[in-house]
Amino acid sequence: MRTPHLILILLIALLLPLGSAAQTQIALLKYGGGGDWYANPTSLKNLITFCNQDLGMNLAPQQAEVDVGSSELFDYPFVHMTGHGNVQLTDAEVKNLRAYLIGGGFLHIDDNYGMRPYIIPQMKRVFPELDFVELPFSHPIYHQKYDFSNGLPKIHEHDNLPPKGYGLVWEGRLVCLFTWECDLGDGWEDPDVHGDSPATRLKALRMGQNILQYVFMGQ
Repeated sequence: MRTPHLILILLIALLLPLGSAAQTQIALLKYGGGGDWYANPTSLKNLITFCNQDLGMNLAPQQAEVDVGSSELFDYPFVHMTGHGNVQLTDAEVKNLRAYLIGGGFLHIDDNYGMRPYIIPQMKRVFPELDFVELPFSHPIYHQKYDFSNGLPKIHEHDNLPPKGYGLVWEGRLVCLFTWECDLGDGWEDPDVHGDSPATRLKALRMGQNILQYVFMGQ
């Protein structure tokens, strides 16, 4: 069940027009273990701009940064997590993240290459009773404003494997999306960072907008 605080934030995001004084802020998740949680520093800013302009969303123009164990986590209905390496959560952080997700929050984990061996066991600590399941191509997250009939777009090549979208589903609600072999966040970055074509960046931004639209409007 969503907490009243998160319900209020989601209602504000849905009902207030673009440019209203009260805007919803999304956040980048800070975690321990030595992984580069700060990777892709321009990505969320660009995704926010795209969503506000293309869909008329009411997102604050700059993302926050929030520690996974902080009480401030509950201020943000959507948090994004990325990096290349190790992720370690304390017992207190595991408890806090579980309460956040069960209470109505949403976590998007975008593997920037190398996160999977670490994030799977850590999220198993958060939800021992759940396993990541591959989302079918028919899942609504792929069919918001933009249709991705074959699932996630391939933004960057790593191991010559197809991109996969995995989810944790709690009582019928998708609470965590793990995007793997895709690199959406790289595609959201400033054009000169990775040199991606405009078409590739647009695919990444559109899929990112689908995720946010699903979280705020589509569930």
